[in-house]
Amino acid sequence: MPVFALTGLLAATLATGISGCKKADPPAPAVQAMPVMVQPTALTGVPSLSTYVATIKSRRSTTLQPQVPGNLTRILVKSGDVVKAGQVLMQIDPLKQVATVESQQATEQQQKAVYQYNESDLTRQSQLYKAGIISKQAYDQATQSFQNSKAALDAAKAQTRTQREELAYYQIRAPFAGVVGDIPVHVGDYVSTATSLTTVDENKDLEAYIYLPSERAADVHKGLAVDLLDVSGNVLAQTSLDFVSPEVDNDLQGILVKAPLAKAAAQLRSGQIVNARVTWSSSQMPTVPILVVSRIGEQSFVYIAAAKGSGYIAHQISVKLGEPVGNVYPVLGGLNPGDRVILSGVQFLQEGMPVIPMTPPTVASAPPAGN
Repeated sequence: MPVFALTGLLAATLATGISGCKKADPPAPAVQAMPVMVQPTALTGVPSLSTYVATIKSRRSTTLQPQVPGNLTRILVKSGDVVKAGQVLMQIDPLKQVATVESQQATEQQQKAVYQYNESDLTRQSQLYKAGIISKQAYDQATQSFQNSKAALDAAKAQTRTQREELAYYQIRAPFAGVVGDIPVHVGDYVSTATSLTTVDENKDLEAYIYLPSERAADVHKGLAVDLLDVSGNVLAQTSLDFVSPEVDNDLQGILVKAPLAKAAAQLRSGQIVNARVTWSSSQMPTVPILVVSRIGEQSFVYIAAAKGSGYIAHQISVKLGEPVGNVYPVLGGLNPGDRVILSGVQFLQEGMPVIPMTPPTVASAPPAGN
C-alpha cells in the first residue's frame, strides 16, 4: 500500500477518535419566575374633579376714603400693619377746621350771654307785670326775646357739636381690627373725598370666590366639596359651597360661587389666589397606580399576572385611562374584574415572563375622596 494512503487512513482514524470523545452542549437553563406584587382589580369610588382659580376675600374689607378734603400731615402706619378698631391711621391738616370750631364756640358764647340776659330780664318783667307796673305787651315782648335767645343758643350749640364732629373726620381711623393694605398716598398730598387712602382687611371670616363655567350650571349646587390647593397641589383647606349666584357673569360667562373658610386656615390671606378643586360626583370604577402604567406612543399599558399552565406569566394589556386622581388613574376600559395588576418590578418585565404573584400587605392606591 502506498505510503500516502496509509498516512491519510491514519489521519482519518485520529479525527474520528477525537470527534467521538467530544461531549454534547447542555440544554439552556429554564427562566426563573420573578416574584411580583399584584393587586386584584376592584371597583373604587373615583371622584369627578375639576380645578379652577379662586380668590380669597374677607367678609369684612373696606377701602378708606377721607370724608373731608385737605393735605395729609401724618401717616402713622405702613402696609401690612395689624391695627385695632379705632386706631388712628392718618391725619389730614385740621387747622382750618380748628379755626372754624373756635369761631363757632365764640358764637355760642355770645348766644349764651344773650340768653342769660333775656332770662334775667324775663324774670324782672314777670315780677313787674304781676305788680301791675308794666303792660301785658311789655311782658310778652320780654317772653318772646327770651324764647328767641334760647332757640339761638340751642342752634349755636348744635352747630358747635357739628363742627367738632367734623374735626374728627380729619383723623382717619380703622373701622375694625385688621391688616392695612397698600398705601398709595404720601405725606403732603392733597386728598379729596374721592381719594383712596388704603384698605383694611379683617383676616378672618374668609371666603373663596370661584367662577364656574356656565355649561356646568345644572351640576352646581350648595354643598359641593371644594379643596383649596397651593401651586404644588397640596391641600390648604377643605370646604364646601354655601352660595351659588342665580346669575351668570356677563363678562366672564361664569357662575360665582362662594365657599367659607375655617379659622384654622391661617396660611390663607385676603386677596390670595389659589386653585380650587371641585368634586362634582363620585362613581365606582377600577384604578391603577400611576407608576405601573407604561406608554408606547399614545397608548397606555399595564402588566397583569395571567395564569399559564401551573404558574403565571406577565401579560401586557392595553388600557384606557381617565385623568389622574391623586396617585392613581381611573381605568375606563381594558381591565376585567379579577385581573391581577402587577405593581412591582414593572421596568424589568417582558411579555410572557414567568412571575410569582404576591399580595402586598397594604395597598395605598385608593384615590382621594374629594372631601
